[in-house]
Amino acid sequence: MNEPIDLVQLTFERAFERLSRGRQSFSPTLLPQEVGTLSSVSTGIAQVTGLPGIGYDEIVTFPNGTLGIAFNVDAKEIGVVLLGDYTTLHAGAEVRRTGRVMDVAVGDSLLGRVIDPLGRPLDGRAPVVSNQRKPVERPAASIMDRAPVTVPLQTGLKVVDAMIPIGRGQRELILGDRQTGKTAIAIDTILNQRDQDVVCVYCAIGQRASAVAKVVAALKDQDAMGYTVVVVAAGNEPPGLAYVAPYAATSIAEYFMEQGRDVLIVYDDLTHHARAYRELSLLLRRPPGREAFPGDIFYLHARLLERATHLREELGGGSLTALPIIETEAQNISAYIPTNLISITDGQIYLSPSLFELGILPAVDVGKSVSRVGGKAQRAAYRAVAGDLKLAYAQFEELETFSKFGARVDESTRQVIEHGQRIRACLKQAEHSPASVPAQVMVLLALTGGYFDPVPMDQMTEAEAAVRDAAGSLSAELQDRLQTADALSAADRDEILKIARDALQSFQPSDKTIPSRQVAAT
Repeated sequence: MNEPIDLVQLTFERAFERLSRGRQSFSPTLLPQEVGTLSSVSTGIAQVTGLPGIGYDEIVTFPNGTLGIAFNVDAKEIGVVLLGDYTTLHAGAEVRRTGRVMDVAVGDSLLGRVIDPLGRPLDGRAPVVSNQRKPVERPAASIMDRAPVTVPLQTGLKVVDAMIPIGRGQRELILGDRQTGKTAIAIDTILNQRDQDVVCVYCAIGQRASAVAKVVAALKDQDAMGYTVVVVAAGNEPPGLAYVAPYAATSIAEYFMEQGRDVLIVYDDLTHHARAYRELSLLLRRPPGREAFPGDIFYLHARLLERATHLREELGGGSLTALPIIETEAQNISAYIPTNLISITDGQIYLSPSLFELGILPAVDVGKSVSRVGGKAQRAAYRAVAGDLKLAYAQFEELETFSKFGARVDESTRQVIEHGQRIRACLKQAEHSPASVPAQVMVLLALTGGYFDPVPMDQMTEAEAAVRDAAGSLSAELQDRLQTADALSAADRDEILKIARDALQSFQPSDKTIPSRQVAAT
């Protein structure tokens, strides 16, 4: 009968003995902690006193759990940018230092997720699990750590891949007025990265929640979320989150780049980012400059876009390609923020509202668009036709303007205009329908060869689709060669043109003959 009682007593004795040893070995230590006082709160910012040791960009916490970034570090007062709900904060509340700068969770677990700049989920799923974090503000790779941009990033858009090529590691600005298809170009580029081993990061800054939901739905419908991370700072969020969003998204993208992978990041758009920074700066009493923007607005975007690069092979060979989007007003590309970004980036794609209204989509103005990397990052098959195509298109645009005045034109001028009209028709492309490299090359070769010239204008859409479909009948070896940097051989050109001519045979009226340049090309 006494045996169970003895066992319980022995268990208690052992437990108390462990507690006694633990108490004796414990030596309390005092950790100093700075606690400040919230002196005032306004839209998106707060003024804090009593934190003499705080550093610039350090994170502070408020009683309701809201985070803030120390932005103005003055002798008597700290200007803090708030990163959350500030409606419940009031003067006199405690403010505590954290001793760390703003960082964000990174890792493969972010793929397919929709998060805010603080890493909190916005897709209704479980919190993001990651064992690694990176500061949102990081120095860009040094010059000696970078490699030349030589590999193309295919957008799937004929007008871009042929005339304004983008390389992996490049920064290409997309700009235009409201509702001209800027986001559509970026989303089509993301969709075209399927099976290309390219990780995509889409950063929505100041967008309406409905617009972001539409983008996410399009990515899901096209099975693109599996290789995409979406970072969202909605328009109704505090301006501090809009300010932090692109830097957090870039740190996420840099994680994949440092793993040796190719990454595409889209900033949609930096107009809202600049306005959010202007709002914060003016509220924090920073001196305004041109158009009320602070003097460091150029540095704001320069330090962001300089992080896009192509790393040397010794560092993994990864790349980060940036597609920043900017909104112009009344086609004014010489405004303050657009000119800043044009000078930072390696080229721009300009979208014209007049082309958009005419239904020429994507509404890319080839004359005002440029890629400063150019043919260095373009496949040889494109280089074989891009020069002639751009020249013919430029001549057409000049003559089209002239012919609008009703002047009579000679036969050669009329042929140039009709050929240019068919170039423009072939460069049209529906949204969310990127074209493969073989399909693009076949269409472009047929264009420069004049194969589309006998086709009536009202049948151009069907004719171009027929040529794209016919590209699937190319031999597998030829399709593989088109993906390399090797020049297009005469035999390959002949095979492509033969298939294109057969595809267009049913669209040519019986009274039309093949132009002489077609015979020469074949």
